[in-house]
Amino acid sequence: MNEESKTNLSTEVKYDVNTIKVLEGTEGIRKRPAMYIGTTGEEGLHHLVWEVVDNSVDEYMAGYCKNIHIVLHREGGISVLDDGRGIPVGKHPKFNQNTLEVIFTKLHSGGKFDKTAYKVSGGLHGVGLACVNALSDKLVVKVFLNGNEYIQEYSEGKAVSKVIESEQKGIPTTGTYIYFEPDPEILTETRFSYDTIVRRIKEMAYLNKNLKFIVTDDRFDPAKRQEYLFEGGIKQFVQDLSKGKKSIFDKPDEVFHGEKTIDGVICELSILYTESYNEIIMGFVNGIYTSEGGTHISGFKAGLTRALNDYGRTKKLITDKSDNLRGEDAREGVIAIISIKHPEPQFEGQTKTKLGNSEVEGIIQRVMTDKFKEYLEINTKTARNIIEKAMEAKTARVAARKAREFVRMKDKRMGLPGRLVECRETDPAKRELFLVEGPSAGGTAVKARDSQFQEVLFLKGKVLNVFKSRLVKALGNKEIQSIIMAIGTGIGDDFEIEKCRYGKIIILTDADVDGAHIMTLLLTLFYRYMRELIEVGLIYVAKPPLFRVHLTRGKSDILKNSNHEYCFTEEQRDTILEKLAKAKIDPSNIRIQRYKGLGEMNAEQLEVTAMQKNSRYLVQLRIDDAAFADQRFEQLMGSDVSFRKRFIMEEVFKIDANAYQKEFGVSSINEDEDTNDMVDELIDIEISGDKIPDELEL
Repeated sequence: MNEESKTNLSTEVKYDVNTIKVLEGTEGIRKRPAMYIGTTGEEGLHHLVWEVVDNSVDEYMAGYCKNIHIVLHREGGISVLDDGRGIPVGKHPKFNQNTLEVIFTKLHSGGKFDKTAYKVSGGLHGVGLACVNALSDKLVVKVFLNGNEYIQEYSEGKAVSKVIESEQKGIPTTGTYIYFEPDPEILTETRFSYDTIVRRIKEMAYLNKNLKFIVTDDRFDPAKRQEYLFEGGIKQFVQDLSKGKKSIFDKPDEVFHGEKTIDGVICELSILYTESYNEIIMGFVNGIYTSEGGTHISGFKAGLTRALNDYGRTKKLITDKSDNLRGEDAREGVIAIISIKHPEPQFEGQTKTKLGNSEVEGIIQRVMTDKFKEYLEINTKTARNIIEKAMEAKTARVAARKAREFVRMKDKRMGLPGRLVECRETDPAKRELFLVEGPSAGGTAVKARDSQFQEVLFLKGKVLNVFKSRLVKALGNKEIQSIIMAIGTGIGDDFEIEKCRYGKIIILTDADVDGAHIMTLLLTLFYRYMRELIEVGLIYVAKPPLFRVHLTRGKSDILKNSNHEYCFTEEQRDTILEKLAKAKIDPSNIRIQRYKGLGEMNAEQLEVTAMQKNSRYLVQLRIDDAAFADQRFEQLMGSDVSFRKRFIMEEVFKIDANAYQKEFGVSSINEDEDTNDMVDELIDIEISGDKIPDELEL
């Protein structure tokens, strides 16, 4: 980080009781928690963690914190300890309370509403600690300050003890320790996810170079532990995101990096181009990931395109007769991290997913254009590689436009694809599309479906792997053409979610390796060119059973359906067989059917397990972490075979049984040939309920 940036981050400012401003109380947080944390489920639960951690990171950005330690406790709580200045204590000048209590019980209280305590801050809205307190069954705060330790306890947003002061033992330190247990009466999910926290903390460590994070999970024996400290900052972030992809920069480990401060806004950019056809662009504001983008992202895109066009024209790499590169041409294969620090960021809502400051767009565009052009002038071989790749992308884009027009005209001329079996429902939101492999399974699905609202599209085999292909090639694939025509949204630049013909698009494949591969190919298609279908929650996977255990005579309470039960793992099958043996059921009365494919099921069995709303098992897909999802797709579908081999060796047998344990009471899962779990890891999938409901609250 340059000296200018350091000065802006660590200017000496006052941080005492006089800097704490209060705007209003905490009334309503417990009554309407979603207004403050987005949801009361897993996302909202972890939002509380980020609020506490953000306060510690703010101390780092102010120049006072070097270490942050997060611990997940056996009791169900979580704690965050930092070595910053410590929250101010003492009587607040406006309220007849200790300042510590004011911060934890008054909404919009803190040192972030003027610039005397923090130059920049992630917790702009200031509902953080008061909100965490309001939604906690128990909260304990310890402040280490002035050689003393100050402790206070809270419950449901109210103080249950006074601030207790005692002298520190040993060498005096400064900092803040906050422990809280989420309130199960308010939050529908109260178990913290170690993996979710580790991924986010790793991200924070990249963005705040030389800040050390430690995450410990004491719920395991031995405890899990992860440490992060990145001296390279976001340059290292970009390098790690590029693993498995081949760089087109002249030097293998090279990354473009630019920094500049304009009007108090600190801008930091890191870029790498790869041979991939995908783009990964992630934006952060004051350490907060803006998943919906905003003005910093639009400014970056405009600046990048301008820099390449200006350089290409100047060096005659783009001829006078040729049109300018468009944004999508310039961004093909790019991996970019944009991090800004702004004294007064304007976010859309408390969850802070989109930046709205209009002035930022021009600032980032200036920095990107100027800095990147300087880089291209010095690194001429890399510059030529980037321009040539962009020109190839431009040629492919023009060809893809013609191909899309062909598909569109074909759609108008021929209507819906011939292998689509339609339903009678006219309301798109109520219709369901089943993507089924092969005529055998497709025929059974047609018999099993509800013809009022369910449609079936036969797939003749594996669709093209579009992760390795540009759109123009994908549009030449007949199976992909059929899918596009059936769904109705178009694809790529022509995609319009409003034209979707379905409220659910359900992938139905065999529960084997081939079925998992077909599923992954379809997910890749949706992820690459129709991602909004996943983002709005329209993509589902039907989970067909592997076995059917049934009695040839009589009934048993052990089996869910009296005389039979469907099993989704070998362990669930074995557990049922053990229970039947203990109940002294005659083994000759027990039959086990192994479903090697959907075609082996009759229509009634397929209807119950995959198509009937009140009994089927559906899994809704979502993208929680775009960078993580892209890496998984690269590992599973990319061109680096050695990387994929390593991934399979490391991951294919590491199956997370938590969801199955919750669902079926299974002690372990170990299916050597089942690669569905790789797909489950690819995009975060949540399974819940005794019978997975038709609608999943994710």
